[in-house]
Amino acid sequence: ETSQAAARAASASGRRSLKDVWNMVQAVRQHGQELELFYFPADYLFFPLNTRAKVVVTCHDTTADRFPSLIFPNKRAQLFWKLKVRWALRRADLVATVSEAAKRDLMSQFGLSEEIVKVVPDGVDPVFRPLADREETGRILSAHGIASTQRFILYVGGISPHKNLATLLDAYALLVKDGKDQNVKLVLIGDFEKDVFYSSYIEVRDRVETLSLSGKVVFTGFVSDRDLLHFYNAAELLVLPSFAEGFGLPALEAMACGTAVAISTAGALPEVVGDAGLLFDPYSAKEIRERLQELIENEKLRRELGQRGLRRAQKFSWECSARRALDIFSELVQRA
Repeated sequence: ETSQAAARAASASGRRSLKDVWNMVQAVRQHGQELELFYFPADYLFFPLNTRAKVVVTCHDTTADRFPSLIFPNKRAQLFWKLKVRWALRRADLVATVSEAAKRDLMSQFGLSEEIVKVVPDGVDPVFRPLADREETGRILSAHGIASTQRFILYVGGISPHKNLATLLDAYALLVKDGKDQNVKLVLIGDFEKDVFYSSYIEVRDRVETLSLSGKVVFTGFVSDRDLLHFYNAAELLVLPSFAEGFGLPALEAMACGTAVAISTAGALPEVVGDAGLLFDPYSAKEIRERLQELIENEKLRRELGQRGLRRAQKFSWECSARRALDIFSELVQRA
């Protein structure tokens, strides 16, 4: 038993207690001879272990290594992360990741060979689907202070610096400055109260005020998947402006709901979305605004991209991901 949840211990300002590490090391030592394979579902879960079992570590991306100042609040936290990840990768017999883009980044960043890095894509939960009946959708939106007839652009994800919400706000300000799109709101869904990772919520809120966007930008905080389904279905489009993404699950969830997406060219987003969305340079507020405007003002394009997204989302399921993971686990053990 550990004193901290794994995510809390892996937070931007936290780390595993020595007592927790010792308890986990002892547990593996006690049962280590019985194991063929030990799997860490995320690199931040790694702890030192002494076992003959093959070790597999999942690294979702290299964002923390490429943009440390956007992920961690201080140099001390950056150093702890750097040492931990390098130790984990050195100990791993196989490294799993979620996209070909993330695989290339891992190979480049850490000098890993192609043979040791395997791709196990994320999947989309069946809860995310197109809704024919929007009556419940209206009730859920109203509970979050959004009228059922309100048009809005949706963002889903962390309120972290690398998610690039500042540039998105600049682009949105350009969009609603004047003209026919000034009544379109921007809804930001993400936990800004209990998220254990580095947050830029205060800076983002300040930027909303500076840009005179109060009343146009809605922060919902955490939203359950059951409610999130309705936001995806009601949105005009989903936008993901990240500087880096190992996969980009919200894009896939939106696509599974038949919602058009506009994404940055960063990381795995173009790989996941394919021809089902519009791309933009995450560093260009002007380009982001152009893509948002293109979708907001072109219903035919939104429908077309939504249909492409539905077809593409069918290629990603958690069952396929699980089978892929089991295949690479079996291959690793048999090879040993």
